[in-house]
Amino acid sequence: MNISYKWLIDLIDIKPSADEVAEALTRVGLTVEGVHAHGEDFVLDIDLTSNRPDCLSHLGIARELSVIADRELRIADLPHVSNQANESNLISVEAPELCNRFTARIIKNVKVGPSPQWLTKRLEALGERSINNVADITNYVMLELGQPMHAFDLDKLAGNRIVVRRASKGEQIMTLKDVECELDETILAICDAEKPVAIAGIVGGLDSSITDDTVNVLLEVAYFKRENIRATSRKLNLATEASYRFERGVDIENLIRASNRATELICELASGEAGEFIDIYPTIFTATRIESKDISAAVDRLTGLQVAKEECNRILQKLGIKSTEPSIYLSPSWRHDIAIEEDLVEEVARHAGYENIANELPPAFHAGEYQLTESRKRLIRQTLADIGFDEAISYSFIDTGFDYKFETVPGLLDEKVSEQFVTLQDSVIEGALRMRPSSLPGLLEAVRHNINHQRRDVKLFEIGKCFAAPSQKDGLPNEQELLSLVVTGGDMNQYRAMPAKELDFYDAKGAVEAALNAAGFEDAEFVPAEVNHLRTGQSASILLGGRSIGYFGRLNDELSDTYKFKKQPVYVAEINLHILFGIDLAPLLYQPLSRFPVVTRDVSFIAPKIVTFNDIRATVNEGNFVLCRNIQFVDDFDKGMAENERSITVRFEYGSDERTLVEEEVEAVHQQILANIEQKLAIKPRF
Repeated sequence: MNISYKWLIDLIDIKPSADEVAEALTRVGLTVEGVHAHGEDFVLDIDLTSNRPDCLSHLGIARELSVIADRELRIADLPHVSNQANESNLISVEAPELCNRFTARIIKNVKVGPSPQWLTKRLEALGERSINNVADITNYVMLELGQPMHAFDLDKLAGNRIVVRRASKGEQIMTLKDVECELDETILAICDAEKPVAIAGIVGGLDSSITDDTVNVLLEVAYFKRENIRATSRKLNLATEASYRFERGVDIENLIRASNRATELICELASGEAGEFIDIYPTIFTATRIESKDISAAVDRLTGLQVAKEECNRILQKLGIKSTEPSIYLSPSWRHDIAIEEDLVEEVARHAGYENIANELPPAFHAGEYQLTESRKRLIRQTLADIGFDEAISYSFIDTGFDYKFETVPGLLDEKVSEQFVTLQDSVIEGALRMRPSSLPGLLEAVRHNINHQRRDVKLFEIGKCFAAPSQKDGLPNEQELLSLVVTGGDMNQYRAMPAKELDFYDAKGAVEAALNAAGFEDAEFVPAEVNHLRTGQSASILLGGRSIGYFGRLNDELSDTYKFKKQPVYVAEINLHILFGIDLAPLLYQPLSRFPVVTRDVSFIAPKIVTFNDIRATVNEGNFVLCRNIQFVDDFDKGMAENERSITVRFEYGSDERTLVEEEVEAVHQQILANIEQKLAIKPRF
């Protein structure tokens, strides 16, 4: 926005130089990017944000300077013209939802010609070319007061009237920019009795424009709906000074002042005679009421600035934000961005000086504390980091293409609702319309990124929220925290370029067990299960106390091909921490270590593939053999075995807190255990 320094001096009595004015405006948030001379004037190039359309005029900038310099504005209140009844049916507004206010003034016996030199110079200094005195005056008043307006040749309007309506599909208009535009029902048009003569808020039509032959002028000053002007400007690819202001918002209460100012100048510079004035205002502007019980305290609380209440009120009053009763402020019609107390605080802070805000921490009114689960999550993170995992944070938004490709953990989805996922109305990331029901898509994307960069040895975990559609009870999305793991490649030793071994199913299982142990659970069970995203025969459900809390296993071939993992196996796990942390922990019991040695026996059983180590351990535990202190899985293989058989090697530990066991009593108990296993599971030792 270009602003004339001399023009500002006309509107407010200030003494600083143009450079000092630029510095002062920049200090209050109206950044002046440059000051350059133009003849005897100086032009300030101000970079404005979209929420400050009130400063798209010399009046708006002068208002800011009035606060800085504590001076009054020199804007004359022109005589108010009372609204006249529309008896002549001169104006008809058929789309009041798009045109909230429309004023028209007839100015007769106008002599169109060149503008005086002072007017031409001011326009040229701001980059506007002179056209004729009437057109130049409409541009001049727009730059002075911020209100776009348009002058029609009244005698060229069919029926000598204006109709404000939605355009009909296929209607066309030749604009002042010599561009022919085709209109439709979404576009608001200013029409005469027959056809469109202007595109509302953007540009006038060529056929009704002011020329040297014009005698009678109809001056339009209106307020149009911002969203419609913005949409029309984009649709027609037409951007003008008028549309730039209308789509950001003009002052609906400033229309009569602007009309009076332009009329005064046309009568003075073009010998016009002011005639009939019409103001159609279907919905009167109502100022937003903002409550602030103590504005000074609010400024201190939010910014740390110490500003007296009297100074706060002075700043707000100068900006047009009036207080008509205690604790209530009214937002002015030219400020569309003032709605809440924090907006008032921002206005005070701008003029009190952002540079005076000190660097300090905000006050804490409550003691901080960990949630009950925080310490356990911290232990999980530390444990996984200790065994070589890196923590990842992936996006909470995923593509709809992942729907049902990953089986969700138990307790997340509500099977009773038809739409089970949370869908975004406007995606943050292109194509990612789902709030994730699983963290695995993000982790697998991270694995693919690493593999593409020649890093094939990857161990990642993530603790994060996942989401499901609202249940029928409260209508709120189901939001639960999950632990997700991914393991692939080899196990790397420090200072070695080659992996010591390839990571496999049991490495993933060990990571899951380590995480569960860190959370306080040591009795997890792993039961074979069919899981959507896992390979059959290498997938398991994770159970605690007989309740499923998640899944782990090898990623199936379909998803591996999708992520282009080629032939490299990838193992994943996902656990519902919401369920996990809801399970009561068993009390910790301590006892001294035995002073006596233990005796171990390794036994390899020939067993059907459906028999698992958990089955063997459960059978032994049911027998309650006192001397059997522990039972551990050692190994299994099926090479050289029958099709449905395998060999499972199990280690038994025997011991006593009272004495050293002798061979005979260990052997007796051991044989009882083997007999019990054979009876219950129908499996025998290989040798």
